[in-house]
Amino acid sequence: MKCTNKYLKLFSIVLLTTSILTGCSGFPYGAKYSVSSFVSDSNTQFNYPTFASELCVVNSDVNISALTLGENVSAGLFDLTNKETLYAQNVNARVMPASLTKVMTALVALKYGSLDQVLVAGADVYVNESGAQKIGLKEGDRMTLDQALRILLIYSANDVANLIASNIGGSISGFVDMMNQEAKAIGATNSHFENPHGLTSDEHYVSAYDMYLIFNAAMQYDTFSEIINMNQYTTTYLDSTGATKDVDIKSTNAFINGNKSQPSGITVIGGKTGTTTAAGHCLILLARDTVGNPYIAVIMRDTDSGTLYDDMTDLLMLATS
Repeated sequence: MKCTNKYLKLFSIVLLTTSILTGCSGFPYGAKYSVSSFVSDSNTQFNYPTFASELCVVNSDVNISALTLGENVSAGLFDLTNKETLYAQNVNARVMPASLTKVMTALVALKYGSLDQVLVAGADVYVNESGAQKIGLKEGDRMTLDQALRILLIYSANDVANLIASNIGGSISGFVDMMNQEAKAIGATNSHFENPHGLTSDEHYVSAYDMYLIFNAAMQYDTFSEIINMNQYTTTYLDSTGATKDVDIKSTNAFINGNKSQPSGITVIGGKTGTTTAAGHCLILLARDTVGNPYIAVIMRDTDSGTLYDDMTDLLMLATS
């Protein structure tokens, strides 16, 4: 399904008058930027389209006979070169995003913060949910936004999400308001955020299509595109006394950390994982084919990690068919 300027105008009118459809609009992200593939065996530069004025509006399933996924799974494959949806299943259904939320957290932080800004942990940094991923931040700990974003996107630390939110938004609730405003600004109208990390909350939801919009918007920032490709990261931050604390983390993305083989004819550039009991297993990726054409692929509400990566492999293979 392609989105032309004619469709853009039509759906912009519908969106403005009804606020019930996810659509295309003339957003100010028309430029392209060059970013390294960050793949160890190549120094090739690729131009990835950013959030341009031509985006596909997906109102129904697309090409679902080409791939068998669970009936509750939401998934989409988007060709950024041709602005074409190659696959869509349940893409406008409202679902819990788990840690895919952190893509929006990063987008807002990059837009409104500065990479060298020093973030100081307050009393709201703590995450008490059992099993939640974190690095163990304590009140008074401090690090730069650059460090925090790398820990957020590579390791998916929930306490770091709170750190970013409180410092960039003035409070976690203030930052969440910024997330919801940004979602509306980029046309992600099937989304509503209640926290910056994605831990389960009843009114915290997105759609797979909205995740495409959010991820695509985040790609305008070179820092985001760099971080999502990183396999590991080591850094040092300071506690409240000025003592150093070490962090050594590895990517949660099995395509990036080497635990899952890349699909034939496809290079996974990077992405974000997300898993909770309520949200299921989720993954959004930026990938390219053998001639460098970029794609965004997203799967949400899958049943388990093994199935998720097998399904993502099959989904990405549609780009080569």
